[in-house]
Amino acid sequence: MACALVPFGRLRDLGAARDFLCPQRRHGGAAGGAGKPTNWEDGGWGAWDEAELPEPEEEESASKNQKNYWLQDCVLSLSPTNDLMVIANEQKAVFLVSKWKHSDQGKEEMQYAVGWSGSLNVEEGECVSSVLCIPLASQKRSSTGRPDWTCIVVGFTSGYVRFYTESGVLLLAQLLNEDPVLQLKCRTYEIPRHPGVTEQNEELSILYPAAIVTIDGFSLFQSLRACRNQVARAAASGNENVQPPPLAYKKWGLQDVDTIVDHASIGIMTLCPFDQMKTASNIGGYNAAIKNSPPAMSQYVTVGSNPFTGFFFALEVCTTKLTFCFSLIFRFGLPDSRRHGERICLSPCNTLAAVTDDFGRVILLDVTRGLAVRMWKGYRDAEVGWIQTVEDLHERETEKVDYSPFGNAQCPSRVAQFLVIYAPRRGILEVWSTQQGPRVGAFNVGKHCRLLYPGYKIMGLNNVTSQGWQPQTYQICLVDPVAGSVKTVHVPFHFALSDKKSERAKDMHLVKKLNVLLKAKASDPDSIEAEAKELILDIKYPATKKQALESILTSERVPLSSLTNITQTLMDNLEKQELECVDEGLLQFCANKLKLLHLYELVSKLNSQSIQEDTKPSENDLAKLLRLEEKDFQRLQTLLENYKKENTQTSVQFADENDDVLSVKMFLEYLEYEKDVINVKNMEDSKYVALGNFFFWKCLCGESSAEEMCHALESAGFSPQVLLSLLLNLWLSREKDILEKQDSTSCLYTMLSLLSKMKVAIDESWDTQSVSPWWQQMRTACIQSENNAAALLSAHVGNSVTAQIIDSVTEKKFSQIIVGSDTESWEALSLDAEYWQLLLKQLEDCLILQTLLHSQVSKRPKKVSSLQTEPLGRISVKKLLEGGKGGIADTVAKWVFKQGFNPLVLNLAQHRNNTESTEEAAELHTNIFLEEPEADEGLETILELLQLAYQQFPCSLELDVLHAHCCWEYVVQWNKDPEEACFLIRSIDHLRCIVNAHVQHGIALMMWNTFIVKRLSSATYLMDKVGKAPKDRLCRRDVGMGDTAMTAFLGCCSDLLQTLLEADVSSDEMQAPVLDTEDAWMSVEGPVSIVELALEQKRIHYPLVEHQFVLCTILYAIMRFSLKSVKPLSLFDSKGKNAFFKDLTSIQLLPSGDMDQSVLSIRQQFLIKVVSAAVQKLCSSQKTKEVSEDELFPFEKARNWPTLAVDLAQYLQICEDVVRRHYVCELYSYGMDHLGEEAFLQVTDKEVLASQLLILAGQRLAFSLLHVQTKESVELLARLPPTLCTWLKAMDPQELQNVEVPIATTAKLINRVIENLPENHGQYSLALNLIEAVEAISS
Repeated sequence: MACALVPFGRLRDLGAARDFLCPQRRHGGAAGGAGKPTNWEDGGWGAWDEAELPEPEEEESASKNQKNYWLQDCVLSLSPTNDLMVIANEQKAVFLVSKWKHSDQGKEEMQYAVGWSGSLNVEEGECVSSVLCIPLASQKRSSTGRPDWTCIVVGFTSGYVRFYTESGVLLLAQLLNEDPVLQLKCRTYEIPRHPGVTEQNEELSILYPAAIVTIDGFSLFQSLRACRNQVARAAASGNENVQPPPLAYKKWGLQDVDTIVDHASIGIMTLCPFDQMKTASNIGGYNAAIKNSPPAMSQYVTVGSNPFTGFFFALEVCTTKLTFCFSLIFRFGLPDSRRHGERICLSPCNTLAAVTDDFGRVILLDVTRGLAVRMWKGYRDAEVGWIQTVEDLHERETEKVDYSPFGNAQCPSRVAQFLVIYAPRRGILEVWSTQQGPRVGAFNVGKHCRLLYPGYKIMGLNNVTSQGWQPQTYQICLVDPVAGSVKTVHVPFHFALSDKKSERAKDMHLVKKLNVLLKAKASDPDSIEAEAKELILDIKYPATKKQALESILTSERVPLSSLTNITQTLMDNLEKQELECVDEGLLQFCANKLKLLHLYELVSKLNSQSIQEDTKPSENDLAKLLRLEEKDFQRLQTLLENYKKENTQTSVQFADENDDVLSVKMFLEYLEYEKDVINVKNMEDSKYVALGNFFFWKCLCGESSAEEMCHALESAGFSPQVLLSLLLNLWLSREKDILEKQDSTSCLYTMLSLLSKMKVAIDESWDTQSVSPWWQQMRTACIQSENNAAALLSAHVGNSVTAQIIDSVTEKKFSQIIVGSDTESWEALSLDAEYWQLLLKQLEDCLILQTLLHSQVSKRPKKVSSLQTEPLGRISVKKLLEGGKGGIADTVAKWVFKQGFNPLVLNLAQHRNNTESTEEAAELHTNIFLEEPEADEGLETILELLQLAYQQFPCSLELDVLHAHCCWEYVVQWNKDPEEACFLIRSIDHLRCIVNAHVQHGIALMMWNTFIVKRLSSATYLMDKVGKAPKDRLCRRDVGMGDTAMTAFLGCCSDLLQTLLEADVSSDEMQAPVLDTEDAWMSVEGPVSIVELALEQKRIHYPLVEHQFVLCTILYAIMRFSLKSVKPLSLFDSKGKNAFFKDLTSIQLLPSGDMDQSVLSIRQQFLIKVVSAAVQKLCSSQKTKEVSEDELFPFEKARNWPTLAVDLAQYLQICEDVVRRHYVCELYSYGMDHLGEEAFLQVTDKEVLASQLLILAGQRLAFSLLHVQTKESVELLARLPPTLCTWLKAMDPQELQNVEVPIATTAKLINRVIENLPENHGQYSLALNLIEAVEAISS
């Protein structure tokens, strides 16, 4: 019943809106320093006091908080129906639309999210100066009086006024004056409260520096509706040329005023006859003529300077023009040459107005009399608004003797007005009673807020439509950008009552006194109790009594005994009163709270009474209790031990000494009584667990009597379903503690049995052939739980209790039918039992899978991506059932990606399951350790868990399915961060591990279409444009990755297409797989599996893929060897170029027949460059033994570039022997004769190669004889034949890459040449001379 600041909405994405509207405020900075000082001390309190200098700390904090003041620079407007907020700054604007959404705490709340943002300026240099959000009434019969849509009216510094829809579509624009728009104000229709009050027309008024423009509300409403319909029709037809009609308006020129900054349109007023005669006499003198009826006038009040406040009156005239202009003469005002007005805010009843000025004053004006009736000091830069409160007739105080005309409850409701002042310099919001009343409320709200007071409602209503549906509107709103909240002020009507003897005012004083008492630091509990009793009994009003009792019950300083005594005292006092005087609601409230307090006391007592512990149940006892065979029980224990070992994730924990502690305040807050039944309120899971913890944890630990606790809770009014929910929530949330306490399972069995025996727990009509809602509730909780071990144990307990109850029910039936027969061999079957068995299988599967997901290799690679460190979400049966057929494999694939181990690990675990393939398993194990020496003993645990998972999910985790999902997971993660080329490489590794060619084909094709082809296209055109391997900067700009990553990417593209080609060939030789699902998971629903999508893919067009493969290999070679002067697309003709990057399943026109010689020449040069670069890399790696190359390109180990060049030559119509011969020559040129001899055997035309090698041998010999001048070499040259000497001198040894080759090696080369040259060859004799020279050098 006090003044309250109530939040009703949240602002989402406010940071993004700030960065968009005020980019200079993004990093704080000093950008805001040019505006008004943000510290109220900077400007001082007023003209009579000197300003104090701020401390250095204050200056520093002010600069840090500079970015929080951005809202002060903006223009704001909130629709009265609270569905739209507009924030504008300079040319930009953001439209925030309200939506009901769930908050982080799970509560539903109104949130304002960005619906549209952009620039509104049309003319160059114009800025937004004023904004209004005006809701327009619906014209439909079904929604009469309700808002249809909201129009945003924007005034600009250019003089234009533009009208927009909520989505930022311009409806209408008109230049009403060439000066800047200073202020927009709106007045909407309201039913007059009294018969004598003049009915006001709707109006939009626009203030300019020397004029006021008014637009009639009815004509504006019709024009806006027509424009909106016209824009909608134009958008539907695609025609953007919309010519809206001009608006009809009146323009009033304001004279005899220096400056005007704000205005208020008071509306139409009619003078009384005396005022009419007085005015006529003042204007026209003694002989002035008087009309029979007083004229109607529109009154306008302006604020500014000289005068500080001016009153203008405009006579209503009839005209047929669209536009007309008149001059308004300043009639009277409040002259104050030093004072400058800043804002004026008209009260809802149009009789008062609040004006702020530059002296830090707020002045209250009586606009009817033109007088200042009140002044507040010390409110610099204040923002003001009004709240109008209507009296609730049911709360009107009645006295025995009341001669007031309002004493009768049948009289109309009174209306009170309150002035709300926000002082940003002090960060305080105050509520004042007008005209002479006190301050009735004050709130600390911060210095960065904005106060919004629309002052109007819905446009387009009349005296009929406005009486229907009333929208929920807040008269005033406070926007807090720091907290991101929108709040409104609630002021009860009784604050307007100035009577000091008012009972309600006295009650509120007593409530305040009680609150002070409860907050006192050092007080005796007995004295608090006594004083609280006295205060609460002195309060008269039932609603205030309830408020006071709530304050006491929510206080943490009052002990339980005092709470009980105070509530009991109030209840006794109410019961003593006459029935007519007692408020039934308050009496019931006291009774309900008293029952809850007694229940709290009883539960606390039971928790404190420790019972004698029985002997802990043995494993055999527990197995019998759960109705499990010994081997099944041992298996369950093994699964739980593995889970405990691997499960390191945190769960909800409580301190041991506070296990059963819950404050009275929380207890009362969580529970509510309704018709003798206790209900638990909707709240967060942690609070729900805390309540269950208070009731049941001691019982689950065997430290408290379960029977007494269940009896107490049932007697108090708890339904068995609520208790079951609390028990299961506690059990499932405290998994770690439960696994440590083995006897907790038997305690749960006892608790569940007791709850099941309660009334209405299990329906009496339940039989074995129907599903019990009781057990279904328990199964649902287990299905939704992510704590799989606790869920599995509770499901075993539930199954056992269900079986016991079914057995007892069945035994009764059989004892009635067959007396004395042997029924022990009978086994009762029921639908619930079948559901339990299904759930147990699902939970066991889920537990095994969760254990696997928790496991991890003990040694990770040195470099781990941030994507691999993201935690895996926990799984539940519900998640797996909703994850689709591929959900299980997808979950494991995410774990495989996180661990980053070799794909062969998955194969090894599968082969270990197959006893026949032990040799293959050993070979795989050796390969893994050879490839990844860091694999250690941690791998053994993972292999065991994987084997177990394979046994549980033979279909869902079939090896091809798992590799397909791993392949897809890796490529998805690579797409998030293309710099991580190792992800794409590992994806290809998993792809190659897929055995079934149909699955392999589909996955490869999907990878190509989804992730590869677009980036490959960008890379191709970039490389063709620069004509060489592009630099890192260009690669990042065009392809989105660095040059090293792009090299690896192109290599992977080549591998992917090669795998696709192989899969296409192999798919003809095998059948497509049949995808099965385990029996326990047949009911899965959700997205289609990746494997299913893969099998739906069309077959590729083999020649097209081969054509694309050639391009990828060429691109990769250019990047791998950093080749220059190569344009990859120049190696193809027009048909070949057009076929690239097309759908691989389509048939394209490919190159055929003989190729142009110029293209063939370019191709041959390219292949020779590739071979030369490959041999150079080979030579340099052998010399320096580089390891970095293998680290950068780990897939290079299996790639033989010379062989690849020969294969490319075949496709590119180049003679393969040319490439082979060049390869041999390059090897000999680099001095790698041993490799050259092997490659020599692959050449077809050995005669041509021999003649090429003869020149190479001559170059070596020329270097030995001519370039290394020694006495022996000179003598040898003199003995050589002249022909040979001349030939050797013509040789250039600089063409050799390696000249330091032993003579013996050269001798072998010349012998090889002689062997392959025919005797009739022109160079045969030269070769013989060379061999003689070599022998001479050797000797």
